[in-house]
Amino acid sequence: MRTILTGVAAAVAVASLPVLAHHSTAMFDDSREITVTGVVQEFQYTNPHSWLLVDVTNEDGTVTTWGFEAEGPSTLMRGGIRRSDFSPGTEITITGHPMVDGRPAGAWLTATRLSDGREFNPRLGFQIR
Repeated sequence: MRTILTGVAAAVAVASLPVLAHHSTAMFDDSREITVTGVVQEFQYTNPHSWLLVDVTNEDGTVTTWGFEAEGPSTLMRGGIRRSDFSPGTEITITGHPMVDGRPAGAWLTATRLSDGREFNPRLGFQIR
């Protein structure tokens, strides 16, 4: 019986590895924050993670597209974030934990829409009310 239970426990642990890997945040440096201001190119309001793509004009006039990852639509909706809040062309300032490897991307912490000063925090959808 003990051998069977050990085998079942091992099978469950192995089956859980993809789930743990999927939700890893190791690609982001949570000890640092980056803040950029730009124009929304696209809001990919999708599962399992949404992405807010922001075109940022650099000092030399070139444009870099930054990607900021957030939770899926159901969590964003609970946090008060709708797809329509970030239509293309919306000017925002966004803060996130940058990618460890230096690519122009991060984990979305807060975003402020410049037209009205409204702040959006994707993690508010995890709060129990």
